[in-house]
Amino acid sequence: MLLSLSLILEVLLTKTRATCQSAPSASFDNGLVQIFTGEGKGKTSAALGTVVRALGHGLRVCVIVFMKGDYPYSEWSFLASLPHVKIARFGFRTFTDPRNIKPQEKEQAKQALAAARETMLSGNFDLVVLDEVNVVTAWKLAEVDEVIKLIRDKPTNVELILTGRYVDQKLIGLADLVTECVKIKHPYDKGITARVGIDC
Repeated sequence: MLLSLSLILEVLLTKTRATCQSAPSASFDNGLVQIFTGEGKGKTSAALGTVVRALGHGLRVCVIVFMKGDYPYSEWSFLASLPHVKIARFGFRTFTDPRNIKPQEKEQAKQALAAARETMLSGNFDLVVLDEVNVVTAWKLAEVDEVIKLIRDKPTNVELILTGRYVDQKLIGLADLVTECVKIKHPYDKGITARVGIDC
């Protein structure tokens, strides 16, 4: 199954390169800040769509996974097998309880932020995704001021994407694009749990 997915994505990337071969170089100096937030499904998926587009243009991508980093999500393992992609995963497989934050969870968030800063300033990546960072600040695993400083220190040639519900209004004020995913219906409400290959 994984091989089939790899072949499909490679075909898509090849077609994208062919379609855009007359376009200007993918290098840019107007990197922006995007946020995908809200109670609805699709925040990380939206970021991954941008990742695929960036790869199709030959951009270098790094995804920093802030929560459930050691959960076996197939998208992270798959992307890590592709060229020009780095996946750095933090957090634990178990769900974090915002009413009972553990010191080791805060330490993981601290390490993820340090990795995000190092990656963003390294000059080695064009697109950096901070997956679930909004939840991390909302639940006080890290202070929002640390993310604000990260945004303000962002080089102009780096695109930065933040995902996760509960986004802080201060981050919204700094972003160039903010999209809210709104839940209208969800299979979980009918007792349908996450399906392997579609939802996880």
